[in-house]
Order: sequence, then structure tokens, then C-alpha cells
Amino acid sequence: QVQLVESGGGLVQAGGSLRLSCAASGRTFRTYTMGWFRQTPGKEREFVAKINWYYGSTYYANSVKDRFTISRDSAKNTVYLQMNSLKPEDTAVYYCAAVEGSTAPPGSFKYWGQGTQVTVAS
Repeated sequence: QVQLVESGGGLVQAGGSLRLSCAASGRTFRTYTMGWFRQTPGKEREFVAKINWYYGSTYYANSVKDRFTISRDSAKNTVYLQMNSLKPEDTAVYYCAAVEGSTAPPGSFKYWGQGTQVTVAS
């Protein structure tokens, strides 16, 4: 059974940085695509970034491109989201997600973590 556990959220000032981690277990993830999503109250969950575990290819939402970086450490079975130049509008609960396959449109993710809160103060 796939388990995803996020950590690293917290409170940061605008312009600051945070690194989120997602510890993945229960599968061999080399055939998976891993993603980060975020959600604020009253809004739909929003795609942030994804990475193909085997090839390392990445894709970002326009709103975070050039500020956020997704990466994975195969030895630790962990996916990271490095967030720099944070803005108040980045405030949300951030979720790690996984789906088997390499195409992985945002709506296809099957497995989800419990989320971690990121709050950016202005």
C-alpha cells in the first residue's frame, strides 16, 4: 500500500524559503510520477509541480516556475519541493501525490499524503 508522508511546512516571511519533504513507501517508485499540489479553503486543489521518478523530468505550474524546484532522492524514497521567494499567495496546505506512469496529467494522481501547512506572512 502506498504511503506518502509530508513534512517541512511552517510559517515563513515573504521572500523566504521552505523545503517540503514527502517520504514515500509501499512501492518501488521508479515507474511513478510524483507531484505536489496545494489547496486553500474554498478553492479547488491546485497543481504545483511533478517529477517523473525514473527520468527526473519535471513540470511546473506557471505560478511557481523559477521559484520552486521539485526533486527526488531514490536512496531515501523521498521527494522534495524547494520553495524560494515565497509570496503570501503561496499560503496553502501542500499535498504530495503519486501515480503510476509517466504521463500523469494533474487529474490522474491516485495516492495522496495528509498535507502540510505552509503560511507565508507579508
